[in-house]
Amino acid sequence: MKKISRNVLYKKFPITTICRADLENAGFDTKGVNDGIMLKLSSKMADAYCESGFWEGLEIIAEYLGIKKHQENKTVE
Repeated sequence: MKKISRNVLYKKFPITTICRADLENAGFDTKGVNDGIMLKLSSKMADAYCESGFWEGLEIIAEYLGIKKHQENKTVE
């Protein structure tokens, strides 16, 4: 199996972002919402996304894009 460097394996790609306009569009008042609150919101949203659909979506979309899975080593007896 070909080795993949750690730098390539752990290179991050953004999925989405959040901004105060998103809160406003959802009906929230953003007066007084500082960057610290936005960071907490984005962190909690990332946690929620990972718990409720990230892995399933990853599987479905990766297969749709034709990304191959590792072959399991099967021994013939």
